[in-house]
Amino acid sequence: MQDKIVIRGAREHNLKNISLELPRNKMIVFTGLSGSGKSSLAFDTIFAEGQRRYVESLSAYARQFLGQMDKPDVDEIEGLSPAISIDQKAHSANPRSTVATITEIYDYLRVLFARVGRPHCPICRNPIRKMTVDEMVDRVLRREQEIHSTTPVILSEAKDLRPAKSEILRRKAPQNDKRFTNEITILAPVVRGRKGEYSQLLQDLFESGFIDVRVNGKMYSLRERIPLARYKQHTIEVVVDRVPIAWPVEGNKQLQSRLNEAIEMALDRAEDNVLAILDDGSELLMSARFSCPDDGFAFPEIEPRLFSFNSPYGACPTCNGLGTKELFSEDPCEACHGQRLRTESLFVWLDGKSIVEVSSLPINEAADFFLGLPLDKTEASIAEPILREIVARLSFMLDVGLEYLTLNRTAGTLSGGEAQRIRLASQIGSRLVGALYVLDEPTIGLHQRDNKRLVDTLTKLRDIGNTIIVVEHDEDTIRASDWLVDIGPGAGRHGGEIVASGAMPKVLQDKKSLTCEYLRGDRVIPVPSKRRGPGKEHLTIHGANENNLKNLTVKIPLRRFTCITGVSGSGKSTLSIDVLYRELANRLNGANFRPAQHDGIDGVDWLDKVVDVDQSPIGRTPRSNPATYTGIWNHVRELFALTAEARVRGYKVGRFSFNVPGGRCEHCEGNGQLAIEMHFLPTVYVPCDVCKGKRFNRETLEVKYKEKTIHDILTMTVEEAAKFFRDIPPIHDRLKIMEDVGLSYIQLGQSATTLSGGEAQRIKLSTELAKRDTGKTFYLLDEPTTGLHFDDIRKLLDVLHRLVNRGNTVMVIEHNLDVIKNADWIIDLGPEGGDKGGKIVAQGTPEDVAKHPKSFTGQYLREVLKKR
Repeated sequence: MQDKIVIRGAREHNLKNISLELPRNKMIVFTGLSGSGKSSLAFDTIFAEGQRRYVESLSAYARQFLGQMDKPDVDEIEGLSPAISIDQKAHSANPRSTVATITEIYDYLRVLFARVGRPHCPICRNPIRKMTVDEMVDRVLRREQEIHSTTPVILSEAKDLRPAKSEILRRKAPQNDKRFTNEITILAPVVRGRKGEYSQLLQDLFESGFIDVRVNGKMYSLRERIPLARYKQHTIEVVVDRVPIAWPVEGNKQLQSRLNEAIEMALDRAEDNVLAILDDGSELLMSARFSCPDDGFAFPEIEPRLFSFNSPYGACPTCNGLGTKELFSEDPCEACHGQRLRTESLFVWLDGKSIVEVSSLPINEAADFFLGLPLDKTEASIAEPILREIVARLSFMLDVGLEYLTLNRTAGTLSGGEAQRIRLASQIGSRLVGALYVLDEPTIGLHQRDNKRLVDTLTKLRDIGNTIIVVEHDEDTIRASDWLVDIGPGAGRHGGEIVASGAMPKVLQDKKSLTCEYLRGDRVIPVPSKRRGPGKEHLTIHGANENNLKNLTVKIPLRRFTCITGVSGSGKSTLSIDVLYRELANRLNGANFRPAQHDGIDGVDWLDKVVDVDQSPIGRTPRSNPATYTGIWNHVRELFALTAEARVRGYKVGRFSFNVPGGRCEHCEGNGQLAIEMHFLPTVYVPCDVCKGKRFNRETLEVKYKEKTIHDILTMTVEEAAKFFRDIPPIHDRLKIMEDVGLSYIQLGQSATTLSGGEAQRIKLSTELAKRDTGKTFYLLDEPTTGLHFDDIRKLLDVLHRLVNRGNTVMVIEHNLDVIKNADWIIDLGPEGGDKGGKIVAQGTPEDVAKHPKSFTGQYLREVLKKR
């Protein structure tokens, strides 16, 4: 077998005809400045060719449904395995998608509850047992033997100490212990606790051949008139048969046959319920279906779809399984109270928990629950293969540092890093061998403490016979790799070359590589020589008590640079976004959020605006791009409308829009590309064959500004556009800020769907920076270093410090130690994730936190500060 992947002549995007050899069955890290060409090589060349070859291997019949996939711009790739991409952008925002459904754990849970779950009556909460006729006969005869051999006891076959309601023996104190009727009376409970006179029912029973009936506990002959009060509740049980007991009962075929016949007739008359009066006067109530004989509550057939909120059979009929009043509403459904399932589904229990309660457990607690599940021998044999799959998937998620997530966490609330690690866990569970995995920054959102577990997971995937390519900036992951490829030397058109490639750690000695300079310690991001003092003005959050937060009271210094730190799942986002941002947005921006639970926030009067710069996409369709989001495009269109050619033709600003008819290509409706639905593979976009990807029609493209068409402007990088529009301040100023935050390499017309979470966040940041600030703005950023090289982080820190120097407050949620060591103030949450988190472990300057013995952040920060 070939032991190398050989790439020759790769020219995709900014790659400059590079050729490269990579070892197979090793962990390879691609590094380099943001925009240097790492993703172009890893995803757009290596993975894209692997996917294309897979589609090409399918039959002609299958390929006709998949469309034609373009070959990446590369001369040749040898030794390529089937490729699997695990990136940050491919997780669903569908409200029905959860951690449990993504990992298939919920599918196994549904089967588990359907096969070994125990149904309970929602009204009386007692267990319900479904019995066959043979079981009922055996149950009656076994009880008779016990009555005549030992002291009478209440018997339940269930392991649960509480007897099933359908088997409760309602005892009567006999007048004389030695007096027995020596017969078993079988009754059909045709009416249970309902109002009415029932004269017609009684008449029908008599005409059907029945002789006696018990009404409200008293025996009557159906030959007599039985007066019943119309507005009182009655219980009517018709006597089906009085079966004489012939001893011995064991093996008595005649007795069994007569009981069988009587019970079958009773079940038919009484909606699958039967009552047996034994010869000592005790009674045994049984059911042939999952229904409560006392309350009449009936279960449908218990099967896996009963527990699916995506199936009409199992979903709450009011909210159709969404759990909310309306789509996009935050108010819980009034019928199911946010539990998504119909009532019956919630009363099938395993070890006292419903499927909803199990799904609400954090992953580490769920693993303990399944490992300690009390099952009898039969249940254990049924559940064993199901539990094996569930526990394996939970173990994989524990390995990648996701123990704090609950199984019912919706996919839309996951960060890009969390979603990627969930998919990584699912891939490990597939146990594929000989595949090529391409990952995009899997350490995003991970504390340094958890990095080792993730790296161990990747090496495990490598060791079973797979090749791992990781696009990564994290120092721990880079040092743990087998092979390093550094792409650069710059970004955009200044990148696209192989700067260094070789086995670790020898390759770190390469003098041309900027990445290797940082890894050797020759170049560092400096610690500020002087920190800003704590200041006199603060925001104070009182009694934050949402999710895992433990009634926190937190002071955040204003006009300072603050970092919120802590292990994954410690409560950072809940405190910063759900509590602080939502409350400030309501009070300062006129928003209408529902803030997480807290007692109040003081000090808001010092601020006049709050800005949350998150990593959500700037748009969800190929139409959205950096030019439209930042507002640059409006000015560009105005420039083109003012040209002499446009005025002669009578073209207005709308002519240069790709969103409305007029100047756009109507074949692709201004998208520049056509979506090919791939069915079981991700949708593929191919260039429009009419406009060739230029978005506009021929007439519109004949209008030029400084010899450039409107399409030429869209294909410019930020760096190129900044030079081209240097005399147009409304455009140039915005582009200059985009360069400052490390976005010089992206194209103005680059589709929003191709931008990483970190790039989208920095576009939002540049848009906010372009606005005039009042010096009283509160900026909140969630992991702004996502996708940034060491050198890009240095530039970002300059921008953030510039904001603070103008009197604004900057608060970042961050794991990157280079950012943390630059903060004026740190609030470290923990000590662990999930229920073991939500407390303030340490707060103060980086030096103060580094000295704290119980802070995990402090432990790693201590080592970094030693290098100053």
